[in-house]
Amino acid sequence: MKIAMWSGPRNLSTAMMYSFAARGDCAAWDEPFYAPYLAATGMDHPLAEEIVAAHEADPEKVAARCAGPIPDDKKHFYMKHMPHHMLPGFPLDWAEGCVNVHLIRHPARVIASYAVKRGSVTLDDIGFPQQLRLWQALPGPVVDSADIRRNPREMLQKICVEIGLDFTDSMLRWPPGPRPYDGVWARHWYGAVHASTGFAEAEGPLPELPAELAPLLAQALPIYEEMRAQALAG
Repeated sequence: MKIAMWSGPRNLSTAMMYSFAARGDCAAWDEPFYAPYLAATGMDHPLAEEIVAAHEADPEKVAARCAGPIPDDKKHFYMKHMPHHMLPGFPLDWAEGCVNVHLIRHPARVIASYAVKRGSVTLDDIGFPQQLRLWQALPGPVVDSADIRRNPREMLQKICVEIGLDFTDSMLRWPPGPRPYDGVWARHWYGAVHASTGFAEAEGPLPELPAELAPLLAQALPIYEEMRAQALAG
């Protein structure tokens, strides 16, 4: 099975990648279209030049690998993708051969977390419109990361049922530290998950955003609520 997990930034996406890789039968690939996205846009992201130099930046070649054999002699292939990396003209037909899962998070939490790592935040940066379009084009289960944090075992079991994969307890724990399949951006973004050995506890109250970010929240919230209405029950 090939699993394309679509998620915006500052979500539970890296922990989910570690969870599926911890099964032992699942290869993992970390944001394969990030380098093509940076190469095409010239966006000023942390470590951008290093990312483009270290990873395949041709979207056609990345797509061919997504569509190709499952690597490392594994049974399954978990691909962590971000919707906003899929620029117009980037191949997407490879995803038709995948089980597509859509991981969402309340935009107030995404915006607050993203703003800590980068000074400015736009709607395109957090990927909510792009995720809605991808979900409409590539239907699949919608999962709210808050529900996973609240009850990891139950929600992972539900995801596995939805996609036809056997659940295993090994998905709940992993050793601390980086992984060989991490992108080179991991040292900037993955500090908390590298310190973890499993899913974090349930999230607290929504953060209060500064007034200048309120319009961004107002734009993203209806998209989140539309997808949240279709999410697996937590």
